Amino acid sequence: MSADSSTGIAIGARHPRMERALFLYAPLAFALLFLVGPFYWMLITALKPDSDLYDPTSSPLYVSAPTLEHFRYLFERTDFVLWLQNTMIVATLSTTIALVMGVPAGYALARFRFRFSELIGTSIFVTYLVPTTLLFIPMIHVMVQFGLDDSIWSLVVVYPTFLVPFVTWLMSGYFRTIPTELEDCARVDGMTRIGAMLKIAIPLARPGILSAAIFSFTLSWNEFIYALTLVTASTERTIPVGVLVQLTRADVYFWGPLMAGALLGSIPVAIVYSFFVDQYASGLTAGAVKG
Repeated sequence: MSADSSTGIAIGARHPRMERALFLYAPLAFALLFLVGPFYWMLITALKPDSDLYDPTSSPLYVSAPTLEHFRYLFERTDFVLWLQNTMIVATLSTTIALVMGVPAGYALARFRFRFSELIGTSIFVTYLVPTTLLFIPMIHVMVQFGLDDSIWSLVVVYPTFLVPFVTWLMSGYFRTIPTELEDCARVDGMTRIGAMLKIAIPLARPGILSAAIFSFTLSWNEFIYALTLVTASTERTIPVGVLVQLTRADVYFWGPLMAGALLGSIPVAIVYSFFVDQYASGLTAGAVKG
């Protein structure tokens, strides 16, 4: 074999490694930095003493003398425990209501053919796209009429108004990926339509239901506009509003406790995603492609 051929083979052998590093590892490293960076910044800021936070000579990338004073401030001098409890109650109940209403609605849109069915399905999804900034004023009026103003129960009632349309749209697309022949066979054997839905379609649609549940829980956990306008009592607030309102004074920000609250408030959602990320991705993909 000639020297030129050997050199060509060696260069060709190196190219896959270079391409892998350039087109695979480099984008992954950038994505990891982009995703983990905010959590790292919150953690570093929450562990820094005030003397380091406001010292321009201190490095922002590491902690020289870690402290838990900001976490103690958060738990001892604010209502963070109540905010956490309120957020969990609101997110759990809102997600449950959205699934109970949205899953059967999605099944009906996917399986039944009736006049204006496509228009109704599109209208349901468009409802989800209406900005909350246009709705929170009439929502306040409605909650006052029901006597639910300044209470977390107003959030439990309001949140499903934008969660149910999305769950319906997502589940409608996912149910269309399930062959109707499976349910037809069950009905031939004597099973009712509801029985076929409960025992055939819904178990097969578990990834889609899980995706809808995760999305609804996350949206309820992080929602800000309705939580800010419908609830004013500190003991009734959720984490996004409580942390911001109680730890800011005009143009003064308590950065240590703020970052500690933001970090603790984001951990439950991160845990949920880490456990169910595969099912979440498959459910969204199927719903988006077939919906």
